[in-house]
Amino acid sequence: MGNSSKGKHAAASGGLADSAALTKLFEALAGQSGAKVHNARTVKLLASGLAKMSQKLVEEAAEVAIDAVRERHEGVVSESADLLYHLVVLWFALGIDPASVWAEMSRREQLFGLAEKPPKSRP
Repeated sequence: MGNSSKGKHAAASGGLADSAALTKLFEALAGQSGAKVHNARTVKLLASGLAKMSQKLVEEAAEVAIDAVRERHEGVVSESADLLYHLVVLWFALGIDPASVWAEMSRREQLFGLAEKPPKSRP
């Protein structure tokens, strides 16, 4: 791997405090007068419906994964920002406040020591 450990973990120090940028995006969407969002791309995305918004989210996740496998670090950063944008727009469309997501991550951290994905329950 071509990147130093400093580069791999440089952003890790911010923790959930870095979630402020996602919350700010959500609040910007929610703060628009009524349902009027002024960014043309975001207006088009919101008007496209949940299926299309979900499809875009999956596409962005795939682009992150492809750049990761190819070790294109700048691509992963750029595509991750796109992925997070699409995720926040989807939350907004569904009326999911980012605070709900942060609360779930905190709950997981309390249970598992990290805000990790919980283990699958066995049937």
